[in-house]
Amino acid sequence: MASTRRLAAILAADVAAYSRLIGADESGTLQALKAIRAELIDSKIAAHNGRLVKTTGDGLLVEFVSVVDALRCATEVQAGMAERNSTIAGDRRIEYRVGIHQGDIVVEDGDIFGDGVNVAARLEALAEPGEICVSARVQEDATGKLDLAFEDMGEQTLKNIARPVRAYRVTTSAGSARAREMTTLALPDKPSIAVLPFANMSGDPDQEYFADGVVEEIITALSRIRWLFVIARNSSFTYKGRAVDVKQVAQQLGVRYVLEGSVRKAGSRVRITGQLIDTTSGAHIWADRFDGALDDIFELQDLVASNVAGAIEPKLRQSEIERATRKPTESLDAWDLYLRALALRYQYTEEAIQEAVVMLRRELAIDPSFAPAAAMIGSCLMHQRVHRLAPVSDAEIAEAVRLARGAIEAGKDDPDALWMAGWTLSVFGGEPATGANVIDRALALNPNSAHAWAARGLVSLIQNRPDAAIEASERAIRLSPLDPWGARAFTFLLGAAHFAAGRYEQAIEWADRALAAQPGYRPGLLVKVASLAHLGRIDEARDWLGRVLELEPGLTIARWKATAPTLRPEYVARSEEGLRKAGMPEE
Repeated sequence: MASTRRLAAILAADVAAYSRLIGADESGTLQALKAIRAELIDSKIAAHNGRLVKTTGDGLLVEFVSVVDALRCATEVQAGMAERNSTIAGDRRIEYRVGIHQGDIVVEDGDIFGDGVNVAARLEALAEPGEICVSARVQEDATGKLDLAFEDMGEQTLKNIARPVRAYRVTTSAGSARAREMTTLALPDKPSIAVLPFANMSGDPDQEYFADGVVEEIITALSRIRWLFVIARNSSFTYKGRAVDVKQVAQQLGVRYVLEGSVRKAGSRVRITGQLIDTTSGAHIWADRFDGALDDIFELQDLVASNVAGAIEPKLRQSEIERATRKPTESLDAWDLYLRALALRYQYTEEAIQEAVVMLRRELAIDPSFAPAAAMIGSCLMHQRVHRLAPVSDAEIAEAVRLARGAIEAGKDDPDALWMAGWTLSVFGGEPATGANVIDRALALNPNSAHAWAARGLVSLIQNRPDAAIEASERAIRLSPLDPWGARAFTFLLGAAHFAAGRYEQAIEWADRALAAQPGYRPGLLVKVASLAHLGRIDEARDWLGRVLELEPGLTIARWKATAPTLRPEYVARSEEGLRKAGMPEE
């Protein structure tokens, strides 16, 4: 018989923990499955115009003409299974996992093949017992036609499927019997995280206190991040000593992110590992390990906690930005608008910075008291002026300073608002001493904020304190070595600080790192040009100056000085001398 092709909705299902059930009671399990087929599944398939293609010992494959029919069948089957399981002990329950996809299939001798079948099978493997997972194509076709909700699981890499597939979890009033037993809390209105007790892999019960101490310090450090909702220690530690499913934990605690880890001791050394999971998609956002000596346990706990918190903050922020950018514009709330503005802010183009300011103004219209948004407007305008992306008027500068002062008052306990406002006051307000005090308040609230340390370094540079700038910048890099913003900004700051101290070789080294992250980064190029000139490497300095002038034709020493009004005269004079030696025009 010749094969044919057609578009179909494919439902794949299997029994969770089938091998365990068979091992515990083969005869009883097979008898129960037979009854379920006869009393529930076959009738639901027929009622919704499905065709049972084939069965395996624990699974089945069904073809439907429409996505709506496939979903109705699946949800009614799962509801029926939840009802049947309500009086059965947990270890004896039969629960199905279901995956549904709509795609092109090949039909031959009554069997079906192709990508449509394969994707449905892989989606079924993503589902928890009692759950239904569907592809984006199914979700799009079913939205508005059925009284169902879909939870975005993000793009999934499926085995033997060449392209990523966006998956959705179907949420129904029935759900699995296990899901009905547990309390599912709604997510709070800001990013949320639980830190689970770390596993003691040492085989030494005496090390439990050390593992617990590490987790307690991490929870304390994360709690200083004001935009983050952190589950308290007493709730997290109810899972101590239990094998847990992080997705289940997240539902019970009402969080999006879960941090788990382990501690392994060998002699006087200890290794601590951690991984951060987005439980809505199952994606591992961050993972790392830390090795240290047990000479001073408490110092090691503090070190690990600060490093973990510093590394996690930008990863969480980036994950939240990606989540916000996937949402339709009309459904953006105040937090989403702020996140989108943050993403635009770090693109460093004129269009992106201007759009970020528009987003921030929309956010402030919704929530005028949201201090980080008010403070970020000033930082956006500073980038426009310092990097010559667009003219910034005196009225805009006055507005930025006014918003910064308001943010300091409204966000007195928000480190993000404080460091951005302090930076704005230092640059636009001409008040570096006041700005430094405000940033110090931010660091007192959250000493693990890499961006606050970088801001402190910038203000120290403005105050012509290069060694303090270097110390703060190195702290920022240590706290967030993979920060997407820091790859350019943190390294440039170190280059500029070494330049201010007359250490030109080191200045070039750090400027090169900034330029590796963004080859056309104007401040990094200028530090390199001036440093080469001071070292007497005039030909190289002129070559690099040529690249600057290609990016910004007509740049002169006078025009450069106009964008650096807050820098101390010593720094300006050192830069001016180097640029002049390299051949930059005066006017």
